[in-house]
Formats: sequence, structure tokens, C-alpha cells
Amino acid sequence: MTRTLLLTTALTGFALSAQAETLTVYTSQPQDQMTEVIAAFNEEHPEIEVELFRSGTTEVMAKLQAEFAAGGSPADVLLIADAVAMTQLKQDDRLMAYPQAPTDGISPALLDDDQMFFPTKLITTGIVYNANLVDTPPTSWADLAKPDVASRTIMPSPLYSGAAAIHVGTLVQQPDMGWEFIEAMADGGAVAGQGNGTVLEAVARGEKAYGVLVEYMAMNAKDQGSPVDFVFPSEGVTAVTQPVAIMAGTDAPEAAKAFVDWQLSQAAQAQSVDQGYFPLLEGMEAPGGYPDPATLTVIEADNARLLSDGDEVKQTFADLYGG
Repeated sequence: MTRTLLLTTALTGFALSAQAETLTVYTSQPQDQMTEVIAAFNEEHPEIEVELFRSGTTEVMAKLQAEFAAGGSPADVLLIADAVAMTQLKQDDRLMAYPQAPTDGISPALLDDDQMFFPTKLITTGIVYNANLVDTPPTSWADLAKPDVASRTIMPSPLYSGAAAIHVGTLVQQPDMGWEFIEAMADGGAVAGQGNGTVLEAVARGEKAYGVLVEYMAMNAKDQGSPVDFVFPSEGVTAVTQPVAIMAGTDAPEAAKAFVDWQLSQAAQAQSVDQGYFPLLEGMEAPGGYPDPATLTVIEADNARLLSDGDEVKQTFADLYGG
């Protein structure tokens, strides 16, 4: 079940001065990782106290929309799974441009033309499986539509997960997959959980043999001794970049800029690799056991369609899998 946490992070080892700034960050990044992120950020910026709201991307966006309707949000910085949600906020004039952000070493193709949000990592979605239950691992997305596989498969729901919304929206745009593939999985007995954590738990415990999952959760679990392994499907992977943005209504713009600067820094990218993410900066190696990022096939999607079709995709998915 998705957990919503509100946390004020204590700055251990530092005494806050009377001039300390408070920065409120809304995020979908896992809680344990954000604890590490804030600790590392505070090593460079002990004068900034970070308050954190953490939930799935869909719930973070719902909270923001409710706050906007009520007159405004306390959020200063947003760090969520996908650029599509950021694009919506940009179109609604909810983000602040930051043209001075340090983006050297990041592929221009991943950058917003108006410098309103910035990628922080590359997160791909592929197939996790329980190695104790699967003798012949799947190699492709098409394998998940086979009845004997689909009946033992779980996936995250786009109603809860931003990465899942991008994944489903991307696959349905592909001529050789489309809704026919998503429906074939449902007809074969595949089920939807909530977020990616639900998928990992089900596969790791052996409740399901296969799952659709972001790669770092599977790889981290494998490193920690969980009986899971991960497949980068032959057709390619879907991907999100977990962008960071400054909210237009922030009352702490300098602290917000400092947080964005840190997220794009070499130190933050090195921490991301340690946490099991593909790096964005050119020349950095991927975590051990990961393929070279240059060899990845990323399934392309029309982001404008992902945004315009988002509600329809969620409703169609809910009709197939429940919601």
C-alpha cells in the first residue's frame, strides 16, 4: 500500500542558525533514498532545513491540485517520476524557470526547452521475476501476454505510479503492442497492484512469479539477497527521468535553486549510482550488473500524447484491471 509520509528532517551534527531556511520538497522517490539524499544535501547546505512530503507521483499531483484549488501549496521543490506531469504543471504556470541550472554533461534531448524542470536520473521499466519459481526467464514484453505467464504476473497501476502511467501510455502508442497487448495480459490473468513496491513484494515473496517493475528496485533487492532477477526486454524499455523543478509560488527560491543545483551535481549523480540508478551525466558508469546506458533501447513515446491521453489511459486500464 502506498504510504504518505510527512517528515521534518533533523540536521544531525549541525546547529541551525536563526537565519536557517526551510525548504519543502514533494517527491515520489522512495523514503529511504530521500533520507540519504537530504543527509548528503545538508552536508553541503547545513543552513537549509528540509521538510519532505513523500508519496506516489499520482498522489503527489493530487495533493498539489487540491492545494492549488484551496489557494496555494507550501511546496518549494517537486521531484517526481515523470516529465509528463511536469509538462502539465508547466502549462499551468506552476513552475519557475531556472536558466542558470548547471546542466553541462546532460543530453540536451532530455532537457526542457524552457528550463523549468530538469532530469535527475534515468529510470527504466522492464520485467522482474522470482528466480526460485521461473526456470526459463522471459526475454520480451510479448512473453508476458502468454497465458501461463500472464496468470502469474503483477504490474503497477498508472492510477498510483507515474512510471507506470508512462509505461502503459508508451506501450499503447506502439503499433505492434497497443491496447491489444495490455488487454491480452488482463485476459490471461495478470493483475495490477498499486505502486512499484507492491509489485516487488509480491514477486519477492513468491505470490507472483513475474512483475513489471522499475529496474533499480529489482536490482537493489537482488543485491540484498532477494530471490529476484531482472530482464531488459528485447523490444526495449520504457523510461522516466525523475525531473526536479522549482514551484512558481516558492517563498525560498535561493534554497530551491541550491537543491536543484545539488541534484544535478557530480556528487548527487554518484549517490544515484550507489542507490542503483543509471546516471545522467556523460562519462559516469552505471551500477554494477547494469548494462551500459549507451546500449539501452528506450521505447520512444510522444510526450504530448502521453499528456493529452493520460486520463483516457488510466480509465481504460482501470476498466481492464480494476481501480
